[in-house]
Amino acid sequence: MRTSAKARGTLFLRCGVAAVALIAAGLSAYGPATGQERPESILPPGFGEPASQPTPRTTATPRPGASAPVAAGTAVPAPAATGFVQPLPGDSPTPVATTTPSPTPTVDPAVLAQYEMPDFARRSLDQVGPAGPREGALSTDAFRDADGPYVEALMRRVAAPLPSRWLSILLRRTLVARLDTPLHVNGADFAAERAWLLLRMGEAVGARAVVQSVDNVHYTPKLYQVAMNSALATGDPAELCPIAEAGLAVTRERGWSLAQAMCAGLAGEPARAKALITSARRRKLATGIDLQLAQKVVGAGPGGGQAVTIEWAGVDTLNAWRFGLAAATGVTIPDSMLATVGPQTRYWYALSPGIPLADRLVSAEAAAAQGVLSAAALVDLYGAVDAANDMPGTATSTANDLQTAYTGTDINARLTAMRSLWGKADRAADKEPAYSRLVLTARAAARLPARLGVEDARYLVASMLTAGLDRSAARWRAAVEEGGDAWAMIALADPDAGGRMSYRALSSYTGRGDAALKQRLFFAGLAGLGRLSAEDIERAAAALDVRIGAQNSWTRAIDRAAAEGRQGTVVLLAAIGMQTPAWRGVPPAMLYRIVGALRAVGLEGEARMIAAEALARV
Repeated sequence: MRTSAKARGTLFLRCGVAAVALIAAGLSAYGPATGQERPESILPPGFGEPASQPTPRTTATPRPGASAPVAAGTAVPAPAATGFVQPLPGDSPTPVATTTPSPTPTVDPAVLAQYEMPDFARRSLDQVGPAGPREGALSTDAFRDADGPYVEALMRRVAAPLPSRWLSILLRRTLVARLDTPLHVNGADFAAERAWLLLRMGEAVGARAVVQSVDNVHYTPKLYQVAMNSALATGDPAELCPIAEAGLAVTRERGWSLAQAMCAGLAGEPARAKALITSARRRKLATGIDLQLAQKVVGAGPGGGQAVTIEWAGVDTLNAWRFGLAAATGVTIPDSMLATVGPQTRYWYALSPGIPLADRLVSAEAAAAQGVLSAAALVDLYGAVDAANDMPGTATSTANDLQTAYTGTDINARLTAMRSLWGKADRAADKEPAYSRLVLTARAAARLPARLGVEDARYLVASMLTAGLDRSAARWRAAVEEGGDAWAMIALADPDAGGRMSYRALSSYTGRGDAALKQRLFFAGLAGLGRLSAEDIERAAAALDVRIGAQNSWTRAIDRAAAEGRQGTVVLLAAIGMQTPAWRGVPPAMLYRIVGALRAVGLEGEARMIAAEALARV
């Protein structure tokens, strides 16, 4: 495998680095609705059927210890459909009885397969995924006893990206997990659905890792399609090379023909690559910038010998093909192009190492706010800015402020630097900090000692909680005023909070901004976490008009999944419950169900972070 499971898992945690229209518009378009009950065989008709066997010839007894040669005229068994090498249509050999023995003994395909992929290296479709609990992913039985088609249908209904950073992180940890394949689905198809949802979330690295968790021999038409999109989303067309031939045979999509040309160029076969490009041009498989980008990839290979200049003038939209090949060759994608697609593409862009660092900073901050990048990863990025030359002045200034926030000579200097990062250097500024900047300062905020009278304590607490530093935030409980935002977020996030909150304390919360909505969300979070008595829940629900008792198909489904302990299903249903672009659109009653269900299946930490995030972002 390309990387160890532990290394991949670490990457997920650090990268935790209308999009459907973007991918669908690409040369390798794939829609989730094209799911299949059973993968189509790519074997030609009649292949694998028992052939008539001629009368075997008498052969000499082999020497002890020597391999027994195959008798001439004996039909060699064809490799099974699950073997390492899949024959393509038109390649099926017809067993023919011969009368003259071959001078070289025929090699049994089963023996050959052992050299190509020994049994210990083969992976079963019964359990697919790159990360385990040690890497922060959910356990293998997250979908235990669940109906596979039902789970896949839930994945297709998730409208990503989600408004909640913490729910997005939890959903990623679910989808990249080494999962037992649910009942009634093919493991490769299930991996394709998971990777497709990860792509829609902007999690290109996780999507590619899930695709790579399936051996090539097990690929289905659906997985071939998602594999191309994940390779393009990560800006790595070389990922297509091991499956380009089979992908073309199975899907007949024109992108695979061009992939063959690019792979020939990357393999140091410039003559073959140029011939394939010429053929593609003649057959009009691609024109304009789509063909030029493929030529640029070919030219990047050994002996490519051609420089192609990419001009975006006249291009009216971005698609997966253009994004992936531009990212692979270091071509900067104009903001006007990125504006034609969904925000997920920004997150892909942030994770593209071929794009210059300065061009990725805005996208990286957007990715951090969504949970695709962690707080530590964003700090590392600005550390690279500080060490680099010729960076934009604003980026250098941000890197300097961040360094002061961590290592300033005194507390006031560090606070001043953080206020500058939050865009609140002017104390009169009423604008709320960008959430990505709260992510950026999370660990710097945790290094400050708690003290009374800090004006921006609510931002410090919110910043710490973006990185899950709940106990660091709880240190500020005695230093903040009861009834304020900082106090409320600590009340929700504190892992050591004992007992239940009184109705009087609940009623004391006023909150800044939309106080009425925040009060309802605060109540919903506390009730879902079980930190209010049944009597107070009923009283507050009536006073705040939060209809937590309302029933519909979604509430019944999430309640049932929680009662049965199905973590994965609960996470998917929680994501479906947040089908809105911003926290302001999440109904408090729905937040109550989500928090309660997550807590019921052992995900209380995530439930606390989601409840606190609601107050920080409304």
